[in-house]
Amino acid sequence: MEIAERVRPGRNLDYPFAERPELGQTIEIAPGIHWVRMRLPMQLNHINLWLLEDEDGWTAVDTGIRNTETTEAWEALFAGPMQGRPLRRVIVTHMHPDHIGLAGWLARKFDVELWITRTEFLMCRNLVADTGQEAPREGVRFYRAAGWSEDLIENYKARFGGFGHGVYKLPNSYRRIREGSEIRIGGRSWRVIVGQGHSPEHACLWCPEANLIISGDQLLPRISSNVSVHPTEPEANPLQDWLDSCAKLRTVLPEDVLVLPSHNEPFRGARLRLTELIEGHETNMADLLALCAEPKRAVDVFPALFRAKITGGNYGMATGESIAHLNCLRARGKIVRENDAQSVEWYRTS
Repeated sequence: MEIAERVRPGRNLDYPFAERPELGQTIEIAPGIHWVRMRLPMQLNHINLWLLEDEDGWTAVDTGIRNTETTEAWEALFAGPMQGRPLRRVIVTHMHPDHIGLAGWLARKFDVELWITRTEFLMCRNLVADTGQEAPREGVRFYRAAGWSEDLIENYKARFGGFGHGVYKLPNSYRRIREGSEIRIGGRSWRVIVGQGHSPEHACLWCPEANLIISGDQLLPRISSNVSVHPTEPEANPLQDWLDSCAKLRTVLPEDVLVLPSHNEPFRGARLRLTELIEGHETNMADLLALCAEPKRAVDVFPALFRAKITGGNYGMATGESIAHLNCLRARGKIVRENDAQSVEWYRTS
C-alpha cells in the first residue's frame, strides 16, 4: 500500500513521456531500456517493470505479482517485443509480491539466476513460509497494543499468511547483490544503491553513463512508499532508515537523472522529490507531536498522517506506518510510551 501525501506531490517534476505502455507491450525510454507496465489487483493498480537488452537476450528488473493475468502479459512480451530472445537473468529490487511475485517462474522458465540482496531474499522466504499458518500471538499482542478492536483482530487472524499467495515458488539459490555492486548489462555498468525503510535492503540500479536510475519503490514521483513497523520487530525505527536513505540518494544523484520508478511515470527532478519526501515525513512528525499533547494510541493518530479514512485491508499498513512515526519520535526523545492495565500502548509528548 502506498500512502498519499497531504500536499499534492510531484507537481514540479518533469515527466518526459506522454504515453504509457499497453499491457504486453513496451516503450523504449532510452536505447536498449524498455518500460513495461503490469496491472495489480489492488488499490495501487499498476507496477512498472524494466527490460534491458543484454547481448543476445534480456535482463528483467522486477516481475509483477503472481496471477494469471501477469503470466499472460509476460507470454505476450515473449512473443512480441522480446522477439523470442531469452531472459539472461532476473533482478528484483525488493521482496514485496508485486516486485518478486513471478521471479521464481521466470527464473525456472529460462533457467537463469535470481539477482537480489540477501536480506530481501531471506525475508521473502520467511514470509512465504507463513502461508497457511495460524496468526502468531506476538502479532495479536502487537495489534491489541496499538488499539485494535476484537473485530479487527479476528480479521487479522483470518487474513494472516496471505503474502505467499502472490509469490511463485522462489529458486533455492540466488546471486547476491549489495551496496556498491556493479552489474554489467548490455555494455553498460549499473551500480547498486541500497535503501532501507520501505523494505530491509531495497536495491536501486543507477547507470551514470546513461544518467538513469531504476528506483523501485525507493523514489516515487506522486506517492510516498509505506514505511511500517511490523509485529516481528516492534521496536524497529524504519522511518529513520528511510529518511537516511533519501538523504543518501539526494547526495549521490544528479538533479537531471531520469528516474524509472515502480509506480507512476518516469521523471526528472530527483533531488526535489527526495526533499519533498523527507520534509513530508518531518511535517507528519511535527503534527504528531502536537496531537500527542494528550495521550494517544497508534490508531488515534491516523488523522495526522493520512487524508483518507482508513478502513478494511489498509488498517494494518496504516497502523504500521503510524507506529513507525511514533517510534522515530521516541528514538529522538520527543515522545514517551506507556502501557495501561490492558497492555494498550499510549503515546504522549515528553
